[in-house]
Amino acid sequence: MTRPSQIRADNTFHTEAELEVDGRSYRIHDLSRLDTAALPYSLRVVLENLLRHEDGERVTADQVQLLLDWSAGPDHTRSLDLSASRVFLHDTNGVPTVVDLAAMRHAMVELGADPALVNPLIPAELVIDHSVIVDVFGSHDAFERNVEIEYNRNAERYRFLKWGQQNLKDFAVVPPGTGIMHQVNSEYLSRVVEAQEGWAFPDICLGTDSHTTMVNGLGVLAWGIGGIEAEAVMLGESLSMLLPPVVGVELSGTLPEGTTATDLVLTITELMRRHGVVGKFVEFYGPGVTATTLPDRLTISNMSPEFGSTCAYFPIDEETIRYLRFTGRPEDQVRLIEAYARHQGLWHDPAHRARYSEHLSLDLATVVPSLAGPRRPQDRVLLTEARADFRRVLPDILGVDGDDGIRTAADEASAESFPASDAPAIHHDAPEDTSVTVIPTRLAYVGQHVPRPNVDVSITLDGEEVAFDHGHVAIAAITSCTNTSNPSVMVAAGLLARNAVARGLRSKPWVKTSLSPGSKVVTDYLDDAGLTPHLEQLGFHLAGFGCMTCIGASGPLIPEVSDAVDQHDVAVVSVLSGNRNFDGRINPDVRMNYLASPPLVVAYAIAGTMDIDLVHEPLGTDATGAPVMLADIWPEPHEVQATIDSTVDAGMFQRAYADVFTGDRRWQELRPPGGDTFAWDDASTYLRRPPYLDGMSRDVMPLRDIVGARVLVKLGDSVTTDHVSPAGAIPAHTPAGRYLTELGVERFQLNTYASRRGNHEVMMRGTFANVRLRNQLVPGREGGWTRNLINGQTETIFDAASVYRDADVPLIVVAGKEYGTGSSRDWAAKGPALLGVRAVLAESFERIHRSNLIGMGILPLQFLPGDSAASHGLTGTETISITGLADVEPGSLPAAVRVHADDKCFHMTVRLDTARDLDYYRHGGITPYVLRRLLHTQGGSAVPFQRVAE
Repeated sequence: MTRPSQIRADNTFHTEAELEVDGRSYRIHDLSRLDTAALPYSLRVVLENLLRHEDGERVTADQVQLLLDWSAGPDHTRSLDLSASRVFLHDTNGVPTVVDLAAMRHAMVELGADPALVNPLIPAELVIDHSVIVDVFGSHDAFERNVEIEYNRNAERYRFLKWGQQNLKDFAVVPPGTGIMHQVNSEYLSRVVEAQEGWAFPDICLGTDSHTTMVNGLGVLAWGIGGIEAEAVMLGESLSMLLPPVVGVELSGTLPEGTTATDLVLTITELMRRHGVVGKFVEFYGPGVTATTLPDRLTISNMSPEFGSTCAYFPIDEETIRYLRFTGRPEDQVRLIEAYARHQGLWHDPAHRARYSEHLSLDLATVVPSLAGPRRPQDRVLLTEARADFRRVLPDILGVDGDDGIRTAADEASAESFPASDAPAIHHDAPEDTSVTVIPTRLAYVGQHVPRPNVDVSITLDGEEVAFDHGHVAIAAITSCTNTSNPSVMVAAGLLARNAVARGLRSKPWVKTSLSPGSKVVTDYLDDAGLTPHLEQLGFHLAGFGCMTCIGASGPLIPEVSDAVDQHDVAVVSVLSGNRNFDGRINPDVRMNYLASPPLVVAYAIAGTMDIDLVHEPLGTDATGAPVMLADIWPEPHEVQATIDSTVDAGMFQRAYADVFTGDRRWQELRPPGGDTFAWDDASTYLRRPPYLDGMSRDVMPLRDIVGARVLVKLGDSVTTDHVSPAGAIPAHTPAGRYLTELGVERFQLNTYASRRGNHEVMMRGTFANVRLRNQLVPGREGGWTRNLINGQTETIFDAASVYRDADVPLIVVAGKEYGTGSSRDWAAKGPALLGVRAVLAESFERIHRSNLIGMGILPLQFLPGDSAASHGLTGTETISITGLADVEPGSLPAAVRVHADDKCFHMTVRLDTARDLDYYRHGGITPYVLRRLLHTQGGSAVPFQRVAE
């Protein structure tokens, strides 16, 4: 099937027009013909998208009018249908997406149709960056050895992705060892303005990684969505979204000397979390925007998930154009972007203030050197107070009992994104309570000399015995696209390393140091500036081009350090230039994690401890015995800029990305199976063909009632997607662990659920397997257990579901409020579907998860206001039937059905809120719906394909 046109407008508002750029004419939907002065810039992009896709069915004139009425007071309960121009993936979340496409091709063969019809219907780009680990560090061959290990671990998955690259149309793969997805997106992939089929329109990028927002800094509207949503978008469906509130953030002033973009973004993160921006667009405007460099904007936009916002948007301006030329974009593309943005009112006017839902302001001159930690990115600590704050929190860290520092729904979603960077699935949250911090006495010790616990431990490193104590830095990592995309902080780190080495300073021997930048351009300009040898003298050798330490792929600690942690309960520290630092994220042995700029990462590697005042105490002494202060080696801003000006140019980016999809020798030597359908290996433990489409008919069947169902799990309030589908390590004693060990997988190779998302056998066994799950059918017992209502036994949830499946008994989940909050993990819907769950009965649903359930053919039913499982006296042991589904029609939405639970009968609301929801549910989910649409389009269906709205 050919790609659907990006333009299918009814042109109700008469906005079709021509734009001429350098003698070439482009068709556009001209926003200058409408009154958009009150609209924030980000919503002007949305408006253009609606105008271009208005078809009277999915995108209606009413949706367009909703934006045009913005100044009269927007209705945030109304939904819009956004059509992305491309989908963005990484390997961890991308593998299951490609698995589903491969399964759809297999189903097409079973249905007697051409499998090659199944392809992404809009461009899909996948960057392999989430699988490389800092196994080797501190040596000149660290990069080569880590990549070699990465390929050995992931060869099967990589061959599969290469099969996709070779056989799926409009699907591009950036191979391993190239860069981090968001830096590659910023430096190369982002179009900003698309030119297709003679039309010009804004680039809208939706990705499966929460930090897809990074390109908001370029003026690209982008954010992270769930895997099931991404598959639907990739297959030509629009994304349904509520009209968001927009928080305007007015920037003024300029950053003081000695501060970095990292200090700025940590300040903004703290500000946003205090205000509360969950489920909202954040948009920056004002004179301070002009004073920020484009790399600084990318750093800020990257951390939108840490703010809690949907996106963090910067409008296009002269600095955007300068950066596009700086990164080697073709001149004709750059000229089109500028002309289009100016004509369409997408060009930033520092004096203009749109009608924002809420308003904040920040004077950049108030930013000071900062860190954030030890467990949340919004817990900013001034560098001048870092030692006192460390001493304040240390007793609580040592005495903590099950407290992971999570305080809000935004915290929960961010923490649950580990290790796959899943997009958040929350749409409301309270602002941070600034009167009650994570530890109430946060400011009590500021400026004081605070006593602290000590541990009397010594370890032997390189033949020398050294004292080892709480607060020693075990990991110092220059990592993450958040900061490595910014030449100013990377050059500053290199210059600080040069100055430190010149004064005779070295990193402490217990620190695991690593450099894992987001693109090859970084190492190129560090090499050209002569800074690489100085970083290497401090142990910051290149370890890989990938997320690495930022997503917890930090590898093991130095063995002697790990032994001290295990044997003496030493609370060690990591300092990294990443974006998240929740308990257990960076390394299981490290309990305190601080986010910092790259030059501060180098400084703490030299200091070797958090228990130091870097402002007033020396980092060490030079050869003459003179103390060396941080201020002595901190580079001057003019030298940083001069180094950038003399070493970084457009040609460097053009060379780095000239063969970006080709890969190295290892990638080129991979031999994937050929053919339009993937050759599944029944012995594989990473990739299996999922059974979602087995036995699928060509034509949709009428809806039938759910009869004789039993409750698989009965849950309380705020059940998160992590409760339903954990992403951590696979324990050997669990159903998933037993399945793998029985196939011959060694215990140490069980890996994580996230790494095995392409194997439904593992994932369905991991469903509801979280050790914190509290199933009310087995009171007093936590974990993946339930009561089998057929035999009366307490069994694992997977084993019980298998018994129900063999007996042809449909299953029900009963829950309380906010079912499915947290990260938008697709397996939290896929897993229950595979276990046989046909419906979820809850008091309320998280919006994205409700959509995901429908996408897998699971019916979401909501108790009427004031009703609950408790009010109806449900114990979970009842036999349940749901009747009246055949009567659900588009005109009756939201509809009600009858629920019969033994002798009880009550009504529930069917949370199929739109005709599209009903479409998906009638077809059994998104993938059957799309397959039947493809069959109909190619004339292969026995009856015309109809949507329920028709």
